[in-house]
Amino acid sequence: MKIGIVTDSTSDLPAQLIEQYGIEVVPCVLIIDGREYADGEGISRVDFYLHLSSSKKPPTTAAPSIGEFRKRYQRLFDLDCERVISVHAAAALTSMVSTAYQAAREFDGRVTVLDSRSLSLGLGFQVLAAAEQAENGLEAALEAVEATRRRLRLFAALDTFEYARRSGRVSPTLSIFGGLLHIKPLIELAQGEIKAIGAARTTTQANQRMQEFFRSGETFARLAIMHSGNEMRAREFLDQIMREHGRLLPRDILLVNVTPVIGTHVGPNAVGFAAVRA
Repeated sequence: MKIGIVTDSTSDLPAQLIEQYGIEVVPCVLIIDGREYADGEGISRVDFYLHLSSSKKPPTTAAPSIGEFRKRYQRLFDLDCERVISVHAAAALTSMVSTAYQAAREFDGRVTVLDSRSLSLGLGFQVLAAAEQAENGLEAALEAVEATRRRLRLFAALDTFEYARRSGRVSPTLSIFGGLLHIKPLIELAQGEIKAIGAARTTTQANQRMQEFFRSGETFARLAIMHSGNEMRAREFLDQIMREHGRLLPRDILLVNVTPVIGTHVGPNAVGFAAVRA
């Protein structure tokens, strides 16, 4: 059985992996000064983050249309896929899963839509697991997604709380940061919910707090370091964990500047990681 894989652009998968596995990516919508951009087109990630903090009107985002999902599903069926697995950003944070379900109804049960309960490489690693197991059948691919989700952790240190506050996607636990200035909120995305896990006064302290996760002695099958326009800080964090915990880490570690659709809501200069336990 030939199985096709679909995700959305918040998965942050590198282009070479998308091409290698023939993954269809539905672009989210980025709105800057009233102009709509398909995520990944019209403005580079570097340029977006260079201008984000100085923008007079904050950018906004929107989910893709039902037609965009329908088009990707049909393309895969036209390529002789018998089933499609469609894995998307956390339903608690976006309407993409709901929109994908609506499009999937038109294909007589041949499309399985999954809520990753995550974002960025937390989503991307689930998509990659499905793609790697697709040749072994639908059940194997679905089990790979579930196994990855169970072993996944995603943390981030924001440079400011302001963008998260503007986004409206703030849980009650995150509201504690609303009145605090000059702090770096530390958050975890777990089961689709953004949770506050602490705060730091400096980026150095924030990096040290995030490093604590790797002191458990567990090994990791996958790891991605993510940042929103601050590659230098991301590389510093990666160098730190490599020096202290390198034997626990996978050989191939991704370093990703997250899509502007995510950056709009977390702000510039954030650093985080997605890790899948072995």
